[in-house]
Amino acid sequence: MSQDSKRLLQILTAQPVVPVVAVESAGEGVSLARALVAGGIRCIEVTLRTPAAIEAIRAIVGEVPDMVCGAGTILTPKQFTEAEKAGSKFIVSPGATVEVLDAARGSDVPLLPGSATPSEMMAMLQEGYEVLKFFPAEQIGGAALLKSIAPVMPALKFCPTGGVSMKNVKDYLSLLNVLCVGGSWLAPKDKVAAGDWAGITELAREAAGLKAAA
Repeated sequence: MSQDSKRLLQILTAQPVVPVVAVESAGEGVSLARALVAGGIRCIEVTLRTPAAIEAIRAIVGEVPDMVCGAGTILTPKQFTEAEKAGSKFIVSPGATVEVLDAARGSDVPLLPGSATPSEMMAMLQEGYEVLKFFPAEQIGGAALLKSIAPVMPALKFCPTGGVSMKNVKDYLSLLNVLCVGGSWLAPKDKVAAGDWAGITELAREAAGLKAAA
């Protein structure tokens, strides 16, 4: 197993759910991170879907030392470099391109590349990646697809993201090839907008109590 895969294993197995969030300001990101930590969740993926994402990552890294902050929805080498410079501890892409993989090769920050099909998974194995994002999970076959992949590609471990919620999370976490899941339900837009940090802490506490089989 590569060093990057080992580092991702350490990060992703620290909790059963990695919140996948979009924030509108650095301050909002810091408050959200603190609320999640209070509930027992110590890893977060801040997606580059808002203009504030990079500053939020930088602020979380600087002000919430108990939170391992990663960057998500990385689509280009430029975004990879920006996230790296902001202090991201890991980087997540919804898929994988030659350009993004090249950027990752020159970085000390581990990449969690997305895959959706057996061919993509095989390609990632050939590139040395054994820890993958499975995206969009529910829309492409869900837990049933991952279960069928396990005996065919036993080296692979996954973080399913996309359509995962408290209704189906245990289906994923029961699989031996699932390390954790990515979920947006821990930071609902209405609670974030209202500053309901206590409510988010409760959601985090519920998620932190889940158990992964892997």
